[in-house]
Amino acid sequence: MAEAQDSGARGFPAFAARKGGRARGQSFWAKAWTGAVEDTWPEEEPLKKGRAFARTGRIGPIAVSPGRISAEVYGGEYAYTTVITLRELDDQDWDLLWEKTADRPAETEALLAGEFPEDLLEAVEDARVRLLPGYGDLDADCDCDALDHPCPHATALCYQVSWLLEADPWLLLLVRGRDADEAVEELKSEILLRAMTDSDEDEDEDGGTEEENDEAGEAEAVAEGPLPGVDPVAAWARGTSPLPAPPPLPAAPAGTDEPVTGIEADPLEQLVTDAAVRARSLLAYALGLTAELAPPLDLWQDTVRIAAVHPDPRVPERLRETCGRPPQELDRAAAAWRTGGAAGLEVLEHTWSPSPQETARARAALSAGWEAEELPELEIRDNHWTSAGQGIQLRLGRDGRWYPYRRRPDGWWPSGPPHSDPSDVLVELTDD
Repeated sequence: MAEAQDSGARGFPAFAARKGGRARGQSFWAKAWTGAVEDTWPEEEPLKKGRAFARTGRIGPIAVSPGRISAEVYGGEYAYTTVITLRELDDQDWDLLWEKTADRPAETEALLAGEFPEDLLEAVEDARVRLLPGYGDLDADCDCDALDHPCPHATALCYQVSWLLEADPWLLLLVRGRDADEAVEELKSEILLRAMTDSDEDEDEDGGTEEENDEAGEAEAVAEGPLPGVDPVAAWARGTSPLPAPPPLPAAPAGTDEPVTGIEADPLEQLVTDAAVRARSLLAYALGLTAELAPPLDLWQDTVRIAAVHPDPRVPERLRETCGRPPQELDRAAAAWRTGGAAGLEVLEHTWSPSPQETARARAALSAGWEAEELPELEIRDNHWTSAGQGIQLRLGRDGRWYPYRRRPDGWWPSGPPHSDPSDVLVELTDD
């Protein structure tokens, strides 16, 4: 394989401060990166300091290039240059990696489509090369003169790299010496080389080229004789018949500018959309994707749904006047519907008591995602977890998702989409 050209560096803007939440990235490759870093540098104190420093917003833009990750960090009145280095793979390593990758059709197809599949790690292991950091090829340098090695600035930078990998796992290849375009081209070359080799083997087995084999097949067909009742010479001499002329376009129906039903706010489009949504729900249940068939909406739920999703602003206004409830109640219910549909409305209007096991799991998730000293104090009542001092609240739905709420002068209002992890909801609420 031809030697790749030098890969250029890529720059990424600095991350803003995070008041709480996980310092470790949560995607597959982000977790694999942080796991490998923590295995290589197992001392807990520098890692703990690094996780705290990563969330301070005091790390500048990050540069990622072959064998090197660097950033300026700001500690008090001073700025330091922190550099993480990893060994670049040589050409032989890359050749072996692409050979092992080409043995895996699913991973090859994913890479060529621009994806970075999790199972690529198995090809890396088969090739006995190192993609993730490990003993002997991961090092750190920082001019802060800290006694710890690695220093908290270096470990913080590694944790922020896991945040980058959540958005672009191809950076793993870049830091080892290949950017995404180079990697794909080298994989294509390996596939092409295999195709040419397989073609040569087929020629040897058949005793001739593909063209010669096709001609031989045609000769065999002629030797067997023409179809009964068909004169091959006449059939060959007959020209192609012209296609018939296309029919004229139908005339446009009269009155196309008027609503189909004659009503100013024509409901036909909305009814079609509603039917499609209901059909999707039925199909999901029929295919076993949902455990229960969604029940039909009652009058209030359907009113809220229409107010939440109808594109014509006159429709919600009309519903506020005719629904029989205070306008503010309909607006809040519509906001809940937009965040979680019928489940979001149920969370707004009804409380329930989770089991002790569900409460314990939620506590464990928050403890794992937050440092103890940064976790807000939350009052737990039924499925509501409230930080009254900050005016924020987490609500656990019966669907197992956590819904964010904020206090307004007139009560608690939905604040965003739900998450399966309460820690993620709390991060969004405290970061705003």
